[in-house]
Amino acid sequence: MNRKEFVRNTALTTAAFAMPGKGLFALGAADNKVRMAIIGTGLRGQNHLELLLRRADVDLVAICDVSDVMLATAKEIITKSGRKMPQVYTGDNYAWKRLVEMEKLDGVIIATPWEWHKSMIIGSLDAGIKYVGSEVIIGITLQDHWDVVKAAEKYGANVMMLENVCYRRDVMAVLNMVRQGLFGEMVHLQGGYQHDLREVKFNDGVHPYGGGVEFGENGFSEARWRTAHSVHRNGDLYPTHGIGPIANYININHGNRFISLCSFSSKSRGLHNHIVKKGGEAHPNAKVSFKLGDVVTTSIDCANGETILLQHDTNLPRPYSLGFRVQGTEGLWMDVNKSIYIQEKSAKPHQWDGAKEWLDKYDHPLWARWSKDTEGAGHGGMDFFVIHSFIESIKRKTPTPMDVYDAAAWSAITPLSEQSIELGHETIEFPDFTGGQWMHRKPVFALNDEY
Repeated sequence: MNRKEFVRNTALTTAAFAMPGKGLFALGAADNKVRMAIIGTGLRGQNHLELLLRRADVDLVAICDVSDVMLATAKEIITKSGRKMPQVYTGDNYAWKRLVEMEKLDGVIIATPWEWHKSMIIGSLDAGIKYVGSEVIIGITLQDHWDVVKAAEKYGANVMMLENVCYRRDVMAVLNMVRQGLFGEMVHLQGGYQHDLREVKFNDGVHPYGGGVEFGENGFSEARWRTAHSVHRNGDLYPTHGIGPIANYININHGNRFISLCSFSSKSRGLHNHIVKKGGEAHPNAKVSFKLGDVVTTSIDCANGETILLQHDTNLPRPYSLGFRVQGTEGLWMDVNKSIYIQEKSAKPHQWDGAKEWLDKYDHPLWARWSKDTEGAGHGGMDFFVIHSFIESIKRKTPTPMDVYDAAAWSAITPLSEQSIELGHETIEFPDFTGGQWMHRKPVFALNDEY
């Protein structure tokens, strides 16, 4: 789903959320609701907000943002839902601290710019909150990731990175196939973030997508903060959409782990060319030098012998694709050509089958059970599952299906890739955030149809 479709669908579903809940959203005793707060009510935070408002088992007690525009939109969504207006925290960059310290919360969702995630996660844990759901990523430096892991361990708390692509329907059907042995033993996997973000990184300062070539203080929404990372950093800045599903396929942190990483970066041309084409050579931003290479390629080696290839490609013209390839001793799936081949089971030797028939046959039990409840949820329904799993974990007082070790391993690819590129494509040892626990931990993600 592209960004324009996301905005359109958000507008449509906001009205739909004013209707009485059905199915899952009618569950939950009125006197036993999960007390939740959201820090960050921008476009992504609003998506989470809408899903929480649909659930009768959730009491939204507080929201926080520094943007009056985004807060106003969030308040409209809440009013249309028919829910009580939560306490609003705003006024300065540290209003979130007052929220986590003053409100009695079961859980909090963080949907703010990347550079705030680490401090907000740890601040929430310090305040006694046992369940923290953070948008990707969880830190900027490698030390940030260690700090988050150690804080979660210190408090016996749960930190779940809200990586929604792990719940994409085709991704989960392939997970079902992997677990049933259709592809044989896993050998090689590919994925990434291959998404033209030029009109996300630049806009007119008024609208969130396109219309100009402004960023930073003159930009709006993500262009206000995200583009700066492309100016100052060179690495895989957004690895989790690709690596999250791959990690589940090969049981990373649950009997397997990443061993080493090596990254390469292409030249940087796309963002500069976009500014010149849309704003002219005389525009001040045409003088900006962007450090981020247009295509960043990262290779990862695993303890059980699999190889992984990740690509970050956000500055050039291209249709959206995460580029998944899941290959084993008996066959493979590739999402770009929507095809599957399994030896001795595909229709013809050496010829692809269309993926749909296979994916329908092996639809994951979660989607088979909850597909009607995903209607209206963002990103084709997968956002439903990420919130559902987080809230259900809180209600049952169980660990989240994606935990702090997963969050750290997936997110740490960014600083590790930066280090590898800076050192001339040197192979970097991958830290073991589990402290050796990976050898004994069993897979827990999406084992049944509950959450």
